[in-house]
Amino acid sequence: MKSENHTVVGEFVLQGFSSFREHQIILFVIFLTLYLLTLAGNVVIVTVIGSARHLHTPMYFFLSVLSVSETVYTLVIVPRMLCSLMGLSRRISRAGCATQMFFFITLAINNCFLLTAMGYDRYVAICNPLRYTVVMSKRVCALLVWGAFSIGLLVAIIQISSVFRLPFCDREVAHYFCDIRPVMELSCADTTLHDIINFIISSLVIVVPMGLVFVSYVLIISTILKISSAQGRKKAFATCASHLIVVIVHYGCASIAYLKPKSENTRDEDQLISVTYTVITPLLNPVVYTLRNKEVKDALHRTRVLPSLSSFLHC
Repeated sequence: MKSENHTVVGEFVLQGFSSFREHQIILFVIFLTLYLLTLAGNVVIVTVIGSARHLHTPMYFFLSVLSVSETVYTLVIVPRMLCSLMGLSRRISRAGCATQMFFFITLAINNCFLLTAMGYDRYVAICNPLRYTVVMSKRVCALLVWGAFSIGLLVAIIQISSVFRLPFCDREVAHYFCDIRPVMELSCADTTLHDIINFIISSLVIVVPMGLVFVSYVLIISTILKISSAQGRKKAFATCASHLIVVIVHYGCASIAYLKPKSENTRDEDQLISVTYTVITPLLNPVVYTLRNKEVKDALHRTRVLPSLSSFLHC
């Protein structure tokens, strides 16, 4: 295959979970269940935030945008993965592969910086509460969201232009979606420079927002510790707990997936890591913010949307 002229490679074949052929049905049921729960959870969050006026604050504005972003993010990857598990076509055109990778990169980076914006929001709310409404104005919130999306869009354009300019001599993608590294491995050209550029970009879009969130929480924690009453400290920390849990899991999975050495894990281990940030992590957001956030649970209890779920969460 390596001697094949790259001009004939007009489509790719996603190998998916071919190493687990005897477990395809079980994996399909598990991933479909998680996907439906993710969709339902994000729809509930967006609906509740939109209908509850007391949730029309910067924090919940960012949360609703994150929910929409993660819904589209999973829509780009999971349905095709489910089709592959059911034995349907694993072929994807070159344009389709580039499109999937484009949306994946854009939304993944967008989510990273949205979490950073949410961390900044918590910093202003706790460390500078008297100026919160001025600092976190609607214009500032819109600019932060637009900035997060613009960074993702710019990086995606750069990455797509770089990867799909390579000559491909193979078409068997050792993954269940068109991720950067598995696609670059199909090239018959030297990809050392591309690997270095990809690592630098990955480091910047993961380490920079993660560092900003870390600084925010150092300042937040130092401010909380200065609060005299235990009840006040508990209440202040409770407003950050949900965001902190999502941040730790999100950046943790992203760091393991993209900042580790190229040959450290086997293909199956790489796929397992990928499942955490494409299937499990998107589910974490609605679960954490509905089960641990009192304001969202109260809004769920008062709203008429999904009353049975509302009653369950309230209990």
